Amino acid sequence: MSGTATTNWDWEITPKTSFWAHSTQELWAYRHLLAGLVRRYFLLNYNQTVLGPLWILFQPVLTLATYVLVFNKLVGISTGALPPVVFYAAGIVLWNFFSDSFMGTSNTYRENIQLFSKVYFPRIIMPVSVVSTQFLRFLIQMGMLLAVILYYSLVTDYAFQWTWNLLLLPAAVALVGLLGLGLGLLFSVLTAKYRDITNLVSLGVRLLMFVTPVIYPLTVIPEKLRWVVQLNPLTPLFELFRLALLGQGLVTPMQLAYSLVLAVILLLGAVLFFQKQGDRLIDVV
Repeated sequence: MSGTATTNWDWEITPKTSFWAHSTQELWAYRHLLAGLVRRYFLLNYNQTVLGPLWILFQPVLTLATYVLVFNKLVGISTGALPPVVFYAAGIVLWNFFSDSFMGTSNTYRENIQLFSKVYFPRIIMPVSVVSTQFLRFLIQMGMLLAVILYYSLVTDYAFQWTWNLLLLPAAVALVGLLGLGLGLLFSVLTAKYRDITNLVSLGVRLLMFVTPVIYPLTVIPEKLRWVVQLNPLTPLFELFRLALLGQGLVTPMQLAYSLVLAVILLLGAVLFFQKQGDRLIDVV
């Protein structure tokens, strides 16, 4: 046969690693896998449980009762003009989204090594599916938070006044999710190489909560020490979340710009690191 036969491939799998391993076309082709993984993660957590999906609400409700009892009643931390239940509920819902996204993605390689070693698909699909699942949980818990706000608006004398700041709410939630994804991607590689870092991640998340305005408003921190908490990029986002939803929050445009820039840099760096190191970890984990 004369001439040279040529074959057009959609994708070519090689042992060579790169910082940006997947095209937009390839990622779009796996959108159905992403949807299937989100559905799997969401349902798997509640199979063979007594309360089923009610666990999504039971955990924040139990945490809320504990925070109100300990930090408001016993310790006496002021929540400003906001009712303590509403203040803590807002912090809990947003913190759960961040911590669950971070913790879930940080174990990507350790929990899926058997799948990664047998089937090819863009590895980034797995952590994105985890964050997407946690976002669905966040939406359900957000419904609970709105119900609490409505209850206090109707039953108590406190009147919530929503303004145009409410339009900033999606930005706060999105940046929190990006920070959780970025940190999770970074530590997913580190925990795959060094198993003891898993314990450090769990401890770090617990400690991080205390320098994030989850159980206290930023206004209760003395001004000379406030900069310590404001170094945390989550601080402006939690304050923006409460400002947009509840009308109470201490945040400036510069602080938001700081969180935005740090979130973008962290996510881009983590994605590149995740892509470059991904295939090398198959023989390490």
